[in-house]
Amino acid sequence: MSSLRRLRAWAFSHELNPDNIRAQLDASAVPVSYADCRTCADPCEDGHGEYPTRFTVDMETQMLGSVDPFARQIFISTGCMDWDFEITWSRQSLAAHVTASLQRTAPIPSTPTAGPEVPNIHGIFNASESGVVSVLNAHYKSIAGDDDLQTVLVFPDFMIVSGVPSTREGARTLWQIVLNPHLPRFLGSGVESGFSTWVLPYSCVITFCSHKRRDKRCGISAPKLETAFTNALQGRGWTVDNQLDYILDPPLEKFKGSEQEKAADVLDTLKTLRTAKKALILHNSHMGGHAYAGNCMIYTPNGASVWYGRVTPHEAESIVVNTIEGGLVLPALLRGGMALSKPGCKTLHDW
Repeated sequence: MSSLRRLRAWAFSHELNPDNIRAQLDASAVPVSYADCRTCADPCEDGHGEYPTRFTVDMETQMLGSVDPFARQIFISTGCMDWDFEITWSRQSLAAHVTASLQRTAPIPSTPTAGPEVPNIHGIFNASESGVVSVLNAHYKSIAGDDDLQTVLVFPDFMIVSGVPSTREGARTLWQIVLNPHLPRFLGSGVESGFSTWVLPYSCVITFCSHKRRDKRCGISAPKLETAFTNALQGRGWTVDNQLDYILDPPLEKFKGSEQEKAADVLDTLKTLRTAKKALILHNSHMGGHAYAGNCMIYTPNGASVWYGRVTPHEAESIVVNTIEGGLVLPALLRGGMALSKPGCKTLHDW
């Protein structure tokens, strides 16, 4: 650890003790696991040969609170992982057009994540507490059948939007129909777009930052994490995809019924996905916090997202058992996330 980081950790009273972090989370109604995040009997940081010796990770400063709130987060199909240092440098990309067209909006007045008796924790938030849209590229291929039409995954909506042109008009339309934070999660705006939308047909979506041009540690860690998580999930009877090879037909645009009936149907579908034991694993562009590589995000159909850092293949089994299946947060790995405070609920999977 550098002297500067050590001084900063001391100055800001960074909390690193998992038991103390667990107590904070528990007080804020975040369902937490009391299991060790490591699966071996003697957890340690060294000696497993998982990453090269030149792979250094910040193990000394506080990760919890290192996630900035957002209202929605999108992943854009690119079919590759060799992104520019800034994904907006590709000026004709959908990422560049969407970023240019984003309109900062005020948060929607709502009940805060936690009430007077449930203290808030920085980095743990609800979608309504921000007007920011987070834009990321991902490695999966578009399902639109046209190189100029992209497929966008939208969270916390847990939706697929396909057929989006890589143009300014395509970006503006995407904002109008789904990205505007003031739009409801399921109903959308009702604007005719020509896009096709589906519910993501997975029990969870797991993403790893693999943006090697931003930081080589992410490029090194992501493939190893994908292998470890795939093995852990498949070993427990899960199906794992790394492309959008499976969607639910027909698209929501062909739903016969009112918008309210469609929203109810979407909600019913989302509630059934947890038992499907199907996972989608993606590689994404820079999400912040590369000093904590490997970085892992887990999204669930009910709108929760868990952001973990300092993840090695050694944690894969424990994350699968405790968080993906059990709906419990591992305090030692937590950077933050959306909809994690769930008063009255036993797990993150509860609606």
